[in-house]
Amino acid sequence: MSADGVWTAIPLIMFLRNMAAKVACGRSRDRSNRSDLRSAELVVDDCIFCQRDDKQLNTIVRENATFYARYDNFPATDGHLEVVPKRHVESLFDLTQEEVFEAYSLLCEVRKIVTNKYQPDGYTIGVNEGPAAGQSIAHLHIHLIPRRHGDVPDPRGGIRQAVPNWDPDSWTTGGGPGR
Repeated sequence: MSADGVWTAIPLIMFLRNMAAKVACGRSRDRSNRSDLRSAELVVDDCIFCQRDDKQLNTIVRENATFYARYDNFPATDGHLEVVPKRHVESLFDLTQEEVFEAYSLLCEVRKIVTNKYQPDGYTIGVNEGPAAGQSIAHLHIHLIPRRHGDVPDPRGGIRQAVPNWDPDSWTTGGGPGR
């Protein structure tokens, strides 16, 4: 929680900024100039996110050159949005530097819209990267989920609650896997 009492998703934002600055992933580095792919705007016919003009499937809030923001069809909370690339791309790691900046820019823009309309106390921002992580549609989408104090009994750990070993009381010891 930040000093002003608002829950934030700083790790994802820092990740996006660092990824855009360095293009640390080999796949992204190898594909850093994708203007040919973007101009063709790869589309998969049976993908809900590739059918962005279908108003029965997608309620678009805002868009830029390569991304659009839509309301989630099965929202976790009121105002739950998704930022989606216009071209069919499955992974966050397959975005170019330019696309990462455009995704982040649109995420910030729609956050203002959601903040003005719903006045949340914070946000959960996340990506389900691959089926093991819960990705049910094989097209990248970044969730922006407005949160309220008391919407869950204990919000500590945020997205860590998606895995079995998320007990926040154990974090005070400073040990554990990956340390």
